[in-house]
Amino acid sequence: MSARIRMKKTGKKGQPYFRIVVLDRSRSRDTEVLDDIGFYNPRPDPRDIRLDTEKAYEWLKKGAEPSQTVREIFSKEGLMEKLHEEKYG
Repeated sequence: MSARIRMKKTGKKGQPYFRIVVLDRSRSRDTEVLDDIGFYNPRPDPRDIRLDTEKAYEWLKKGAEPSQTVREIFSKEGLMEKLHEEKYG
């Protein structure tokens, strides 16, 4: 099973916020989530990001591929650097 980490839009019209979720890549976009690992609200300044870094790191180690936006969020949190250091020393 290959997994994808992406953002799932929720909230009212004009007031979006996003859940960062893990989905099975072979299924459709609106399928059941495998794991809910965070929350992202782009509206306030500074943006509100709540992330379970341990869960996210475990999914990355298992080979889950983050979307471009989620990859940027993970980079800000230091997860991509941590994964790179573990992989390449």
